[in-house]
Amino acid sequence: MFSKFTSILQHAVEVLAPSLPLQEDFVYHWKAITHYYIETSDDKAPVTDTNIPSHLEQMLDILVQEESERESGETGPCMEYLLHHKVLETLYTLGKADCPPGMKQQVLVFYTKLLGRIKQPLLPHINVHRPVLKLIRLCGEVLANPTENEEIHFLGIVCAKLKQDPYLVNFFLESKVKTSDSAGSSGPPGAAAGGSAEEVVANDTGQAQPPGAGSGAADDKLEARAAPGPSTNHIVQDYNLVNSLLNLTKSPDGRIAVKACEGLMLLGSLPELAAAKCLTQNTAVCELLTDRLTSLYRALPQSIDPLDIETVEGINWGLDSYSVKEDASAFPGKRALISFLSWFDYCDQLIKEAHRMTATTMARSMRERFLVNVLEPQLMQTSEIGILTATSLLHRIVRQVTSEALLEEIVFFLLGEQREPETLSTIQSFPLRHRLIEHCNHISDEISIMTLRLFEHLLQKPNEHILYNLILRNLEERNYTEYKPPCPEDKDVVENGQIPGAVDLEEDPIFTDISPDSTLSKEWMSASPPITPDHQRTDGKTEVHKIVNSFLCLVPDEAKSSYQVEGTGYDTYLRDAHRQFRDYCAICLRWDWPGTAKPIEKCNLEAPFFEGHFLKVLFDRMGRILDQPYDVNLQVTSVLSKLSLFPHPHTHEFLLDPYVNLAPGCRSLFSVIVRVVGDLMVRIQRIPDFTLKLLLVRKRLLGLEPDGPIVDHMTLLEGVIVLEEFCKELAAIAFVKYHSSTTP
Repeated sequence: MFSKFTSILQHAVEVLAPSLPLQEDFVYHWKAITHYYIETSDDKAPVTDTNIPSHLEQMLDILVQEESERESGETGPCMEYLLHHKVLETLYTLGKADCPPGMKQQVLVFYTKLLGRIKQPLLPHINVHRPVLKLIRLCGEVLANPTENEEIHFLGIVCAKLKQDPYLVNFFLESKVKTSDSAGSSGPPGAAAGGSAEEVVANDTGQAQPPGAGSGAADDKLEARAAPGPSTNHIVQDYNLVNSLLNLTKSPDGRIAVKACEGLMLLGSLPELAAAKCLTQNTAVCELLTDRLTSLYRALPQSIDPLDIETVEGINWGLDSYSVKEDASAFPGKRALISFLSWFDYCDQLIKEAHRMTATTMARSMRERFLVNVLEPQLMQTSEIGILTATSLLHRIVRQVTSEALLEEIVFFLLGEQREPETLSTIQSFPLRHRLIEHCNHISDEISIMTLRLFEHLLQKPNEHILYNLILRNLEERNYTEYKPPCPEDKDVVENGQIPGAVDLEEDPIFTDISPDSTLSKEWMSASPPITPDHQRTDGKTEVHKIVNSFLCLVPDEAKSSYQVEGTGYDTYLRDAHRQFRDYCAICLRWDWPGTAKPIEKCNLEAPFFEGHFLKVLFDRMGRILDQPYDVNLQVTSVLSKLSLFPHPHTHEFLLDPYVNLAPGCRSLFSVIVRVVGDLMVRIQRIPDFTLKLLLVRKRLLGLEPDGPIVDHMTLLEGVIVLEEFCKELAAIAFVKYHSSTTP
């Protein structure tokens, strides 16, 4: 009580006393603090019962006032006094001893405000950055420390200053000699370093290191010191700012942990190569990312509904404040799922913002320590429930990832790095890729659908290796085609507008029952370019109206039902195809793909053709479209349409050109559909009232008819509807791609 009265009296005296010059006033307050330690014998009284906080605040105010009264960049006498008399060093010593109790907190606040409120650069001064560095080492030593809040604010302001002037980070990389007991041995990096190694810290010599220090005079001294002796000495760098932040990420106070994560993100994004190297090699930041992700993954329930995984919202690493009581759509494991996905989001954002070298190292660590060690065994297991949950989580991760480096590592983890053409004997060379593709054809429809969705979203990611590994490497030589050199008397254009040797659809027995007055045919023809005598343009692209009508006429009229239902025309497909193709072109823009197919004379047509494991499974699935569940068919056709959208001439030719001359034993998407239609025309004859039942099923699927009695051959009827819509979609894609290639 008496001490508080003294403090109040002191304030009154300061207000009433005549104002002193700033320097005298500054020195007076500093002397008042030092005299306290000389005159006071009671070191157990808390600092808040003394005048020290008031004097420190007055010193800050004087420094700010002095700076405001001087020209920019000019150092005043008060600041000179603080620097030359090592005021910060003395305060650090008092804070470390925490004498009187609470002094560490006051010192942290003083440092934080000094760095935050003074505009001129202070950190380059040795009598600033050296005590700052020492104070950093005191932060995060004890979790749930009463000074945690002040510690994280102090570390945060240091990180912010380094973000403003990245070269200053070199002052915070502490070079030291590590003496190993035996030659060739070295301790673990960063926070894990320890053991019996003798450590000599270079930055505590009292000499300031210039930016980039770590290879300067101090290092020369260290090398000279390390040279003699039988044991192995080597120089390493400590990054104590990172180590302190890593410790605070484990704080039970979520706000402290989030601020520590923000600090790590700032440090990771610094452009200094030495800092990036030290961050990844001499700290435990990679271990923090992967170990926490692993522990959060293992905390998930063994089984989670895939729909819950897909639709859970609120995934933001900085706003992980989920409350079960406030959630009307809670499900078992939601808290754990949000925590896992939020931490993955942080890892992704950290890698996205980080220096290129840091990002590569972190992403590789994520792949090795989490994806391979933890997730891969879950994907390779035999339990259907386990496979479904693991694939759903992987699908969510693929959807969520945005950083280029992490995406690349995920792609290599899933598909491998192989780029040579596949053969039947090598499709199992990368077990995880083989297993995932096989899961597209799994006995469990749920697993098949989820794995197909995984590949569908993977194909939409901006990574060239995905399409090349799955498709393009097998189409590179165009050995799915059979080259027939034209006779001398043959010309590209003939009277009936056909390519020599091509079969006109009107003469194909499969299409003999097609009505030439079909409404859809007229609509598409009106949207197509006018018919010209050129069936094939000079650049080798088949005229678009031929392709469009080839797909539209594939399904016979008696198997069509869309023209009987309003709002199911091709217009929607055209709009969607235009938007999606534009998006895919934007993704593929920097991949330097050719505009035209590889010249046939330069292709190795003698090499045996294999469409690749992925297309093989998709074509096999497409061939069973009349016998598969509706949801499976939707997903299979969705993946194939995404593949058709890619602006690569070889995928376009293989998937969208009905007139390509296929080599013996080869199949294309068009030829697969032709076989399905042939099978359909045979089966239609056995189903009474086929057209009426087909229309009823379509209306039920659209919600235009209430569910009623089960219709016979429901799977086949639903398959026919999907087939018709898919052909319209392929026609729209071909039309949009053609016009895109002809529009300047």
